[in-house]
Amino acid sequence: MRVGILSYPMLFQREGGLQIQVSSTIAALQRLSVPGLRVELVDPNRQRLDQFDLIHVFSAINGNHRLVELAAELGVPLVLSAVLSPGWSRLDGMRARLADRLAGRITGWNVQTSYAQIKRALQLSQLVIALGAAERDAIVRAFHTPREKVRVLPNGISPHFFDAQPDKFRQHTGLSGPFVLMVGAISPYKNQLGLLQALAGTGLPVVLIGRAQRQHQGYLQQLLAMPRVRWLGQLEHADPLLASAYAAASVLALPSQGEVFPLSVLEALAAGTPVVMTDESALSLPDSAFALKQLRWKDSAGMRLALTQLAERPPERAAVRALVERYSWQRVAEQIVACYTEVQQQEACRVV
Repeated sequence: MRVGILSYPMLFQREGGLQIQVSSTIAALQRLSVPGLRVELVDPNRQRLDQFDLIHVFSAINGNHRLVELAAELGVPLVLSAVLSPGWSRLDGMRARLADRLAGRITGWNVQTSYAQIKRALQLSQLVIALGAAERDAIVRAFHTPREKVRVLPNGISPHFFDAQPDKFRQHTGLSGPFVLMVGAISPYKNQLGLLQALAGTGLPVVLIGRAQRQHQGYLQQLLAMPRVRWLGQLEHADPLLASAYAAASVLALPSQGEVFPLSVLEALAAGTPVVMTDESALSLPDSAFALKQLRWKDSAGMRLALTQLAERPPERAAVRALVERYSWQRVAEQIVACYTEVQQQEACRVV
């Protein structure tokens, strides 16, 4: 079985969670060495989708519905990793369908909303992968996708985060005491400013790691003008300094307006560091309340309390690591192969 993996064209122009997910998935699938299985990244400028036995598309947004439509037109079975916000509710879906109908009528059906495009991609896919139960429920309730069509497969964690040590980061920055770390793109959506405002007067330094795009340079300068803030810029996912930063931090903060299944949270936990994050996420870990606090992103008081308590009384790092020890990319790859096999068998039965 030859499997082609692809997403929107600009994906690999910068590093982010989805890019890491795609790269790590491909590498893990190739390491499995399953007889007869060939997995590769599709070059849409040189390769046709019908050169593959199965297509795996990552993300239901950014125009990827066109990829799904083309695969359906060519008769190539397709698996879709939706990567959708778990914040979609049944009511949101009703409103979005109404807006889509209104937009269609006003424009003579020449304009289609992003909701309609996502729903189309979900409908045409043979199998849909969600990163967590919350995302699955959003896909089912808001987009009317049959529940039996959705599989829940979380992301994996690279092994070097489990072995991370704080020394390299301490030496690089000179920080020796407790601090709060935030890893993610510098933007109002990620809410770094809300984090800094919540921690005002606590004396806790904040280290920011992430890229600031041109339109967010003013926002970055606003952050840097605040006391006890240090920005390290973008660090590559494989950079040992990033793993060391997770290990050195007292607590990771991610108070963004929404996340699907944030790798930075998994990586921090793998390094033994507790986390305070938004509750708009697909991430759910059993018995994790001692090390993982999930709050409304606007809850400044709750964020301040949770961050200071974890910084003052950190949980045992070994216990924190244990929360995510099962999240290996090998396990993810094995489950994805099972999805490919299931779709292949469905197609064989359909042809017969």
